[in-house]
Amino acid sequence: MLIGQASINLTANVLSALLGLASVFIFTRLFAPHDYGVYLLGTGFASVISVFLVGWFRNLILSGHGRDDGTDIRGLVASGYLISCLAAPIAYLLARLVGLDPAAALAAVIVAIAIGLFELTQDLLRARLKALSVMRATLVRAGALLGFGAVVALVSPTGVLLLLAAATAYLVAALVQSRSAWRGTTVSFDRAELRTLARTGLPLTVSLTLLAISSVTDRFMIANLIGAADAGKYVAALDLVRQTLMMPAMSMAAAFFPMAVQIHARHGDAAVRSHLADCLELLAGVTLPACLGFALIAPHVANVILGTDFRALASEIMPIIAAAVLFQVLTQQYLHASFLLSGRNSFYLINTASIIAANVILSYVLVGFYGTIGAAWARLGADITGFACALILSRFAYPIPIPLGRLALIVIAALAMALTVGALDRALQLSDLPASIVLVGAGSTVYAALCWLLDIAHLRRRLKRGLLMFRTRFANSNVG
Repeated sequence: MLIGQASINLTANVLSALLGLASVFIFTRLFAPHDYGVYLLGTGFASVISVFLVGWFRNLILSGHGRDDGTDIRGLVASGYLISCLAAPIAYLLARLVGLDPAAALAAVIVAIAIGLFELTQDLLRARLKALSVMRATLVRAGALLGFGAVVALVSPTGVLLLLAAATAYLVAALVQSRSAWRGTTVSFDRAELRTLARTGLPLTVSLTLLAISSVTDRFMIANLIGAADAGKYVAALDLVRQTLMMPAMSMAAAFFPMAVQIHARHGDAAVRSHLADCLELLAGVTLPACLGFALIAPHVANVILGTDFRALASEIMPIIAAAVLFQVLTQQYLHASFLLSGRNSFYLINTASIIAANVILSYVLVGFYGTIGAAWARLGADITGFACALILSRFAYPIPIPLGRLALIVIAALAMALTVGALDRALQLSDLPASIVLVGAGSTVYAALCWLLDIAHLRRRLKRGLLMFRTRFANSNVG
């Protein structure tokens, strides 16, 4: 079931990422770095505000809606979200305070509200493991952003209009899945339940909001110390790396977090620890080689995807960001499961505080000394700090397994793949696109062979089971 859910999520995110890459390909060619920087600063700010708007309900949806025992918490979620949206004027003032002009600040707040509604709807569907519905909405959002953004680029290529195009795309996607997620919901403003929700959700909300702040600190520091154009170049590279590498990790986490809650409730500690060990091996088995491979071919990717004005800086910072993503994935997509299962919401806050403190301090120092590249090193340092802190905290929350022996095999296979790709890259005399295709193909082949040889993530057993299921279905279809 884990592989099935993760496969659907991964398919959705792969297709969404391809549309996202198309958006980056088009936008970095049709928008000036300054206007694209305004858009990226606005969406970064909107991501922080949207997290605050929906953070109150994340654990409630996972623990209450995810059990699928007849409890309906959607009315409480809807009423709470409407109340949270009353903070929009404060969000506008904050946007002005961090340097956005009035039009961009207003557009960013609209984007935040749209993202919040979209993410809440997605969370309700993920909690019930409705991966196909989540996939449909994800693709609609990505496609709509590409379409609306292209229209803006042709009509009037400004950052503010691109922000409004993004808000429209999120609202369209939320509307597509509203029937599946919200049908039959009765909104009721129960003061007692809302107070309880606010009290229990506060630690996680503050934690997630601070985490979102830490993820955009560097771009605003660059914008204020150097300029919006440099921020646009930096974030274009940053988002390209994160969109590519976070995709498989988020796909798997979207499946195994709700499953971990259900397994823990129904079968107890031993079963959920076995499940989590499999999850970590699968997560590391996909993420580590992806990060190493991306770091090695980053210059080729930058030249293929990004516009001319964005390429030089991207080639320098993308390998650093790829390393940072590895630690971010292990922290957020695995170690945070310990906090969820133990109900220790305050640990999210402690972990996030360590990340944001490290990011702010390192960004201020390194951007001042090394410019935009310093922000990438600051992000790597902050994510390593967050990983170490989460690892320590998990020992005091719900002790989740770290199968070092199985992880060592993944490291061996990934390093062998990296050595192969690096050696082949030096020998190739090809342009960027053919070189990328050859290097990705060679690296994938080597790593897949080693996964089979070392039986990483129980690959042999899973393939045999999949082949047996295919044969059974094929035989049944012939009989029918």
